Amino acid sequence: MKPYIITHMMTTVDGRIDCPVVGQLSTDEYYIALERLGTCSKLSGRVTAELECPAVNAEDTSAYTGTSIGKESFHIAQKADEYAIVVDTHGKMHWKSNEAEGNPMLCIISEDATRQYVDTLDNMGISWIATGNTHIDMPRAMEILHDEFGVERLAIVGGGHICGGFLEAGLVDEASVMVAPGIDGRTGQTAMFDGITDRGSNPYKLKLESVEQWETDIVWLRYKLK
Repeated sequence: MKPYIITHMMTTVDGRIDCPVVGQLSTDEYYIALERLGTCSKLSGRVTAELECPAVNAEDTSAYTGTSIGKESFHIAQKADEYAIVVDTHGKMHWKSNEAEGNPMLCIISEDATRQYVDTLDNMGISWIATGNTHIDMPRAMEILHDEFGVERLAIVGGGHICGGFLEAGLVDEASVMVAPGIDGRTGQTAMFDGITDRGSNPYKLKLESVEQWETDIVWLRYKLK
């Protein structure tokens, strides 16, 4: 068992997700739609967390030393209907708080993270899941998130590489896409789903569930993964 997983992204017409650009084309529509998705824990990758999550600072590769965890394990600091979840593969993030926007933090790491890091999480009252050797075993992490933490629905809120990783692992059930009225067009900007291993010309096929046009010229599309 795993949570029902939705990727929720705001993009330009050409599929780019650079926050300063998208921010000039929208106001609160992204968050209004996110609320309408219902009760969901929110998950972001390290890069997005550094930009958006008030509970963390940028990582420091020299901050946590010592023996790695070396085995699958988890710790429940507190149970909640919704968690703010950060993926920090090697356990390098600096933490400022055990909650964000009223929801308790939960950190997903690999077994390569150090015991010093999880001791820091424990001391701050932050829940965590460790699974996978040098890389997170994300399917297994989702099983633990569902079975042990009781998470039924999960919204991935950035960025392109974390969405791409979940898609490639076959974990995405729904893609929620808000298309803002503008074009980025710059070379090298991250797309909504990025970093996926070359699959040739085989796309991930979708089934359109709903289309909604907003007064601000944003179009909200919801697709199920076939």
